[in-house]
Amino acid sequence: MRSRVKALIQRVTHASVAVDGETIGAIDQGLLVLLGVEKFDDESVAAKLLDKLLNYRVFSDSAGKMNLSVSDIGGGVLL
Repeated sequence: MRSRVKALIQRVTHASVAVDGETIGAIDQGLLVLLGVEKFDDESVAAKLLDKLLNYRVFSDSAGKMNLSVSDIGGGVLL
């Protein structure tokens, strides 16, 4: 069965997730990812998605071009 995983990404300068007032995850500059998965999505789907997320060139380089990935800038990923 074909995977239908969906990811909505947002560049952030900082982001955090809190549950009952307690912060359970936080990053500085990086990607905030809202993820939708189905029961048939497995580790191979997750590995492909992670590779894509780490390599999307959505951050500006010194010339102002969106030419750097979250890996290039040493940023975080918050799922």
